Amino acid sequence: MTLYLPEEENRRQGRRHKTPSELMQQMLAVLIHWFPDRQFIFTGDGGYGSHALASFAHRHCRHLSLVSLFYPNANLYDPPPVVLGKKPSHRPRKKGAKLPAPQAVVAATVQRKKLNVSWYGGGRRNVEVVSRTGQWYKSGAALIPILWVFVHDLTGTHRDTYLFTTDLSMTVSRIIETYTGRWNIETTFQELRAYLGVETTRGWSRNTVLRVAPCLFGMYTVVALLYAELPARYTRVRVVDWPGKRDVTFSDAITAVRRWLWVEWVFAIPGHREAFSKLRGPFRQIVLNGLAPAPYGRPTGRSLKPERGS
Repeated sequence: MTLYLPEEENRRQGRRHKTPSELMQQMLAVLIHWFPDRQFIFTGDGGYGSHALASFAHRHCRHLSLVSLFYPNANLYDPPPVVLGKKPSHRPRKKGAKLPAPQAVVAATVQRKKLNVSWYGGGRRNVEVVSRTGQWYKSGAALIPILWVFVHDLTGTHRDTYLFTTDLSMTVSRIIETYTGRWNIETTFQELRAYLGVETTRGWSRNTVLRVAPCLFGMYTVVALLYAELPARYTRVRVVDWPGKRDVTFSDAITAVRRWLWVEWVFAIPGHREAFSKLRGPFRQIVLNGLAPAPYGRPTGRSLKPERGS
């Protein structure tokens, strides 16, 4: 994790401003340095679909691929022509012939390919797609080979979307499913705010954010891991419920973990065990129901496996 500061604040402190995309590039550089034998796919929304981040992923293509939103009017070209024989007298070309923009290709395509793909929230959706490859060009920067995809939701509930990846071997279905799969992180942010106190008013100073925010994200992961390992007698209890609820929510997970901690750790201490065991069963459950729920916020209604995206 890293801390983003507004441009005005950086200017006031005499510090070079870094955009979220630039901060993400730094974190990805650390990640692939830590794990040189692994290959990662980074998925971000339009704020991370920058030419600079795509160029970084292309330079480190052995370790990293980028999937993000794309621009309908992006400048795309063929690769520069290969010059054979002796060295040319003039400077070699940096790009080949100009290619139609993605929106022009889509408008001219009569027959679109139909696919059934995984969608936001774990469902599936029938879509029409158009895809092409090209070299993404930005003035003053190198060409980047990319594969772009136009996605049209046949149900009409989701707007048309342009996606791209720096991994030309990735299938169209996988590009779409990789991007729609990122909805889970939105649920994570919402649950962190509601139950663990991320972005509360008591944590706005720079040092507090740097200390607390990474710990809270780590705690979210620990709770999910502990819940997955709990005995069934703890995971069966769901304190937070509503009509139509089918999936496990973070409120269920943190309540079950806290109940387990009270019973197996706090009340297991010799000094507490005797007093707790003397309580009658129904009253003991009342006590646990008061101690186990997380102290922050209200239930958000979002499950760990949300039913739809936005």
